[in-house]
Amino acid sequence: MYEGMLSLMQMAKTSGALCRLKDANIPFISVLTNPTMAGVLASFAGLGDITIAEPNALIGFTGPRVIRQTIKQDLPKGFQTSEFNKEHGLIDIVIHRKELKSTIAKLLKYLS
Repeated sequence: MYEGMLSLMQMAKTSGALCRLKDANIPFISVLTNPTMAGVLASFAGLGDITIAEPNALIGFTGPRVIRQTIKQDLPKGFQTSEFNKEHGLIDIVIHRKELKSTIAKLLKYLS
Protein backbone atom coordinates (compact mmCIF):
# COMPACT_ATOMS: atom_id res chain seq x y z
CA MET A 1 0.00 0.00 0.00
CA TYR A 2 1.52 3.31 -1.01
CA GLU A 3 -0.20 5.37 1.68
CA GLY A 4 1.94 5.92 4.76
CA MET A 5 0.66 5.78 8.34
CA LEU A 6 0.15 9.56 8.49
CA SER A 7 -1.90 9.46 5.28
CA LEU A 8 -4.00 6.58 6.58
CA MET A 9 -4.84 8.56 9.74
CA GLN A 10 -5.87 11.55 7.63
CA MET A 11 -8.35 9.32 5.80
CA ALA A 12 -9.93 8.39 9.13
CA LYS A 13 -10.05 12.04 10.20
CA THR A 14 -11.63 13.02 6.88
CA SER A 15 -14.26 10.30 7.31
CA GLY A 16 -15.01 11.67 10.79
CA ALA A 17 -15.40 15.19 9.38
CA LEU A 18 -17.85 13.83 6.80
CA CYS A 19 -19.91 12.36 9.62
CA ARG A 20 -20.14 15.83 11.15
CA LEU A 21 -21.26 17.23 7.78
CA LYS A 22 -23.98 14.58 7.62
CA ASP A 23 -25.14 15.47 11.16
CA ALA A 24 -25.40 19.11 10.03
CA ASN A 25 -27.36 18.10 6.88
CA ILE A 26 -24.60 19.37 4.59
CA PRO A 27 -24.25 17.24 1.44
CA PHE A 28 -20.99 15.66 0.36
CA ILE A 29 -20.46 15.08 -3.34
CA SER A 30 -17.59 12.71 -4.03
CA VAL A 31 -15.77 13.09 -7.36
CA LEU A 32 -13.72 10.06 -8.40
CA THR A 33 -10.97 10.48 -10.98
CA ASN A 34 -8.69 7.97 -12.62
CA PRO A 35 -7.48 6.09 -10.59
CA THR A 36 -9.35 6.02 -7.28
CA MET A 37 -8.14 2.97 -5.44
CA ALA A 38 -7.43 1.33 -2.09
CA GLY A 39 -7.79 3.26 1.16
CA VAL A 40 -9.07 6.42 -0.52
CA LEU A 41 -12.09 4.54 -1.93
CA ALA A 42 -12.55 2.49 1.22
CA SER A 43 -12.64 5.62 3.38
CA PHE A 44 -13.87 9.07 2.38
CA ALA A 45 -14.25 8.70 -1.41
CA GLY A 46 -16.91 6.04 -0.93
CA LEU A 47 -18.99 8.08 1.53
CA GLY A 48 -20.53 10.65 -0.81
CA ASP A 49 -24.23 11.39 -0.73
CA ILE A 50 -23.76 11.53 -4.49
CA THR A 51 -20.79 9.94 -6.22
CA ILE A 52 -19.58 11.23 -9.57
CA ALA A 53 -16.83 9.65 -11.68
CA GLU A 54 -15.07 10.53 -14.90
CA PRO A 55 -15.51 8.13 -17.84
CA ASN A 56 -13.33 5.01 -17.92
CA ALA A 57 -11.77 5.74 -14.53
CA LEU A 58 -10.25 2.78 -12.67
CA ILE A 59 -12.12 2.57 -9.37
CA GLY A 60 -11.70 -0.21 -6.83
CA PHE A 61 -10.04 -1.43 -3.67
CA THR A 62 -7.22 -3.29 -5.38
CA GLY A 63 -6.14 -3.65 -8.97
CA PRO A 64 -7.61 -6.15 -11.42
CA ARG A 65 -4.33 -8.08 -11.71
CA VAL A 66 -4.24 -8.76 -7.96
CA ILE A 67 -7.90 -9.82 -7.94
CA ARG A 68 -7.41 -12.11 -10.95
CA GLN A 69 -4.40 -13.76 -9.29
CA THR A 70 -6.30 -14.17 -6.01
CA ILE A 71 -9.54 -15.66 -7.31
CA LYS A 72 -7.92 -17.45 -10.28
CA GLN A 73 -10.75 -16.37 -12.61
CA ASP A 74 -11.18 -13.93 -15.45
CA LEU A 75 -12.93 -10.72 -14.48
CA PRO A 76 -16.04 -9.35 -16.22
CA LYS A 77 -15.46 -7.03 -19.18
CA GLY A 78 -14.92 -3.46 -18.00
CA PHE A 79 -14.48 -4.55 -14.36
CA GLN A 80 -13.59 -1.65 -12.06
CA THR A 81 -14.31 1.05 -14.64
CA SER A 82 -16.57 3.92 -13.62
CA GLU A 83 -19.24 2.62 -16.02
CA PHE A 84 -19.13 -0.88 -14.48
CA ASN A 85 -19.38 0.59 -10.98
CA LYS A 86 -22.33 2.80 -12.01
CA GLU A 87 -24.09 -0.23 -13.45
CA HIS A 88 -23.60 -2.00 -10.09
CA GLY A 89 -24.70 0.90 -7.86
CA LEU A 90 -21.41 2.29 -6.51
CA ILE A 91 -21.47 5.43 -8.66
CA ASP A 92 -24.42 7.71 -9.37
CA ILE A 93 -23.17 9.78 -12.32
CA VAL A 94 -20.44 9.33 -14.93
CA ILE A 95 -19.55 12.60 -16.70
CA HIS A 96 -16.63 14.27 -18.43
CA ARG A 97 -14.61 16.79 -16.43
CA LYS A 98 -15.78 19.64 -18.65
CA GLU A 99 -19.34 19.03 -17.38
CA LEU A 100 -18.31 18.70 -13.73
CA LYS A 101 -18.73 22.32 -12.62
CA SER A 102 -22.26 22.73 -14.01
CA THR A 103 -23.33 19.29 -12.75
CA ILE A 104 -22.12 19.96 -9.20
CA ALA A 105 -23.82 23.38 -9.25
CA LYS A 106 -27.13 21.75 -10.25
CA LEU A 107 -26.78 19.03 -7.61
CA LEU A 108 -26.04 21.56 -4.85
CA LYS A 109 -29.08 23.57 -5.93
CA TYR A 110 -31.27 20.44 -5.75
CA LEU A 111 -29.85 19.40 -2.40
CA SER A 112 -30.12 22.81 -0.70
